[in-house]
Amino acid sequence: MKGKAIIGISILLAIILLIPIPMRLKDGGTVVYNAILYRVEDVHRLAPVGSEQEYIEGTIVKLLGIEVFNNVE
Repeated sequence: MKGKAIIGISILLAIILLIPIPMRLKDGGTVVYNAILYRVEDVHRLAPVGSEQEYIEGTIVKLLGIEVFNNVE
């Protein structure tokens, strides 16, 4: 009985820590997926005035607040 309770609590804790909440930003189409342990940003924003590009696109991944991947150009 004790083992089942520990497994149940572990599964519930994993769900709380790993399920992301999507948020859409009003900067041209960026979507941010926030969970407690990580954050993924699917960047699609307008480029600054005078830039050669129209949009800035890429992905940013952060684990525990530390950036581990960034290919935004």
